[in-house]
Amino acid sequence: MQAASNPGSYTRLLGKLERAQPLDAAVTAAEPLASRLMSGRKIPSIIRGDTTGIPLHVILTDAPFGTWWSAVFLDFFEDEGSRRAARRLVGLGVVAAVPTALSGWATWSGKDRALKRVGVVHAAANAAATIVYGASWAARSRGRHQLGVVLARAGAVLLLVSGFLGGHLSSGRHASGQGVPRG
Repeated sequence: MQAASNPGSYTRLLGKLERAQPLDAAVTAAEPLASRLMSGRKIPSIIRGDTTGIPLHVILTDAPFGTWWSAVFLDFFEDEGSRRAARRLVGLGVVAAVPTALSGWATWSGKDRALKRVGVVHAAANAAATIVYGASWAARSRGRHQLGVVLARAGAVLLLVSGFLGGHLSSGRHASGQGVPRG
C-alpha cells in the first residue's frame, strides 16, 4: 500500500513524531527495562500473542479504556448508584493500567526507532491519563464528585490522543517513510 501523495495533518504529525530525534533520549532510557520485560522463553510468546494471534497489550487496553469510558458515561446521571459505580470503574481502570502499560512496554521493545519515538509519546499520554484518572478517583472518594467528573473528562481527552497513537503503533506502518522496507 502506498502512502497518499498529499498526507493529512494527522499523518504529517505522526511523521514528525517518527523523526523527532529529541525523543531518542527517552527511547534510550526506556529500552533496557522494556527489553527485560521480553526476556525468558514464555513471556515473549504471551506478549506477542503467539497463541491467540492478538498481542496481549491490544487485549489489555480494553480494561482501562472500557472502565474509564463507562465511568464518563455514568457521569451523565446524577443518582448515587451511578456515582458509586463511576468511582469504582475509575479506580478499576487505574489498577488495570499497570499490567496494560507493562505489556505495552514489552511490545514496544520490538519496534524500530521511528515507532519507538511515537511509543514514548503514547506512553506519556497514557501515564498522564492514568494520573488524571487517579486524581478523579481520589476526588470522588473524598466526596468531590464534580471535580472527579471534570478530571475524568480531561482524562478521556488524553485517552483519545493516546488511542490514536497506539493505533498507529499497532499498525506497524510508518507515516514518515522511515523503517519502510524498500522493494
